[in-house]
Amino acid sequence: MNETATLAGGCFWCLEAVYQELDGVRNVVSGYMGGDVERPDYKAVCMGSTGHAEVIQITFDGARLGFRDLLAVFFAIHDPTTLNRQGHDVGTQYRSAIFFHSPEQEEAARAVIEELEQARAFGAPIVTEVTPAGTFWPAEGYHQNYFLNNPYQPYCMAVVSPKVAKFREQFAAKRKAS
Repeated sequence: MNETATLAGGCFWCLEAVYQELDGVRNVVSGYMGGDVERPDYKAVCMGSTGHAEVIQITFDGARLGFRDLLAVFFAIHDPTTLNRQGHDVGTQYRSAIFFHSPEQEEAARAVIEELEQARAFGAPIVTEVTPAGTFWPAEGYHQNYFLNNPYQPYCMAVVSPKVAKFREQFAAKRKAS
């Protein structure tokens, strides 16, 4: 049974690269959500004028992989305590957000955040938005499979590769078979 999840945690290239390796994930598409402009493009989103976040939309097999499993990876590979930023990427387009597609996803997201806060899992409060999913706008074609197609691009080597390595180390048992 296919389900959909939409997550924002900084640059979509990082999230896409990680979730493409997670067992139970069928498809990952980079795009934009959460803004107020029809058909946003990368340039406008990067300028911060559309209100959109860079997101990935994940299609996953809900019988093999739970939404909480997706969230465990999400909170492990980005910093949910920095408002509108991930590392050197700054702006509302890089915010941490969970765009829920059902009441069950909203409930799970809020519960996971509460559990992480209670455990003091991070050195600061979690600022991740939990908000209803809106219109998903796929990013331009050259953003799709970006890390797979550009592993030696400097940003990929400096930022994406370490996140993929962290995922591979922490979630080795949950990776797709090679």
